[in-house]
Amino acid sequence: MLRAQPRCDEVRADAVCLSAMTCLTHGTHERSDTARARASGPLPTAASTRRYWIIFAILAVLAVGVVVGTMAWGNPMPVGSEGFWTIAQMRAKSLVVIVIVTFAQAVATVSFQTVTHNRILTPGIMGFEALYRLVQTGAVFLLGAAGVMTVTGIVPFLGQVLVMVLFAGALYGWLFAGQRGNLQVTLLVGIVIGGGLGALSTFMQRLLTPSEFDLLTARLIGSVALAKTEYLIPSVVLVGLAGGALWARSRKLNVLALGPQAATNLGINQRRETLVVLLLTAVLMAVSTALVGPMTFLGFLIAMIAYQLSDTYDHRYVFPMAWLVGIVVMAGAHFVLRHIFYAQGSVGIIIELVGGGFFLFYILRKGRL
Repeated sequence: MLRAQPRCDEVRADAVCLSAMTCLTHGTHERSDTARARASGPLPTAASTRRYWIIFAILAVLAVGVVVGTMAWGNPMPVGSEGFWTIAQMRAKSLVVIVIVTFAQAVATVSFQTVTHNRILTPGIMGFEALYRLVQTGAVFLLGAAGVMTVTGIVPFLGQVLVMVLFAGALYGWLFAGQRGNLQVTLLVGIVIGGGLGALSTFMQRLLTPSEFDLLTARLIGSVALAKTEYLIPSVVLVGLAGGALWARSRKLNVLALGPQAATNLGINQRRETLVVLLLTAVLMAVSTALVGPMTFLGFLIAMIAYQLSDTYDHRYVFPMAWLVGIVVMAGAHFVLRHIFYAQGSVGIIIELVGGGFFLFYILRKGRL
């Protein structure tokens, strides 16, 4: 018998089904390939991992370039000579100060923003800088020009650090450690106290003579030149211990960033961990402020840039990126001031200008706090 030939509509239907099955199979393979390419880590794709390390490498090259430029640019001695290395070693002190300060500001600001769940806050709002200004102003107000020497030296330096840490510890212990502790109330009280200390400093400054006021003003602007060589070893020890403790708590900070309820459900004592982070942050900010003076927007600037470049919320990746960004920004500002404007040391001028501009841009772009 002759077999019946399939009709045209049947052939067309079979072709459509075959095409659909091919597309479905191809799509399934594509999705499986995509699933294999993604991971559950902080950098989920190979592209994001590659992007992070490329940016990190570029920043590292820029940091090395700024360091070499700072030590070699304008050095009157022949390269490689004994005189060249003598001058380079003198300039190296400023670079060590920059490394210490940027590490302290980067780790402190990122950790503080994590526990407060706010990207525009910095630890400076807790009154550290206002207290520093009050100590400096009070010394000149009570002792005159000789007061500048009174607050200079290793003992006064450690004393200022201790006063600021005790101030922060008392504030946190009083307002946050109790049963009714509230982080937002603690922040508001810190802002009010800082404003009061600032007003008292301004009142005393108005009673100073013009010469005394000039001496004081030089110490109230963030400057690398304020740091003395004898400050470096205790600063490295304090910053290393406090910053290392926060870095070691990176995984807990990742959990704290999820919010109080999520952190508690995941087994974290949210109140205790937040208090520990705030106290370690206080140590870092106290050392940074006592070492180079107030720099209100430095932490905010490098933290904001680090989050944009890292493209992740994992503190194990954000911390090193923020530190490297801080070195490039602060060392670059120091280089520009030293070799272009001949205003050696006063990096706070550029930091405040650029950081304040970024702060306004961030607020206006977001449209909200």
